[in-house]
Amino acid sequence: MSHRLPVALVTAPLALALAGCNTVADLPGQRIGSATLTLANGQPAGSAQIVAAGSRVTLAVGLTGIAPGAHGIHLHTVGACNGPDFASAGGHLNPLGRHHGSLAADGKHEGDLPNVVIQSGGSGALTADLSGTPEEVRAWLFDTDGASIVVHADPDDYKTDPSGNSGARIACGVIKPA
Repeated sequence: MSHRLPVALVTAPLALALAGCNTVADLPGQRIGSATLTLANGQPAGSAQIVAAGSRVTLAVGLTGIAPGAHGIHLHTVGACNGPDFASAGGHLNPLGRHHGSLAADGKHEGDLPNVVIQSGGSGALTADLSGTPEEVRAWLFDTDGASIVVHADPDDYKTDPSGNSGARIACGVIKPA
């Protein structure tokens, strides 16, 4: 049985990343990586794109098949998504050794992202800038064990170290280089 994502779901994250561009110079010039996310039962859950424009790096994610509401979403240290709990993805990507959350005094983990809001129909999208340069982000994501993107059952509280109290891991995708 084939599990193909709708074209709109695959292209929506890139369109969101492009929406913030004000001039042609702001358009992403480099595709850094991408991921296809799946739920614990193996069903497709969405896609993510990481693109760069100059020194700015943007992550754009489109999700489907997830319960409505706010969900924590993070970049994780290991490029493995073994279900059903996705524990194989490791902890949050934190190459600079910071505390968790945007409310942390010393800055957040590189893997900390804003919550993604899933609408009543079960789909949602998120676009967020990453704090590193394109070269730093590539080094952080594509080290010897790779990286992944994980969606959690509950919203991130932006302060509880190390995980934001965001609950179980419900979807995961290994980030692959472009």
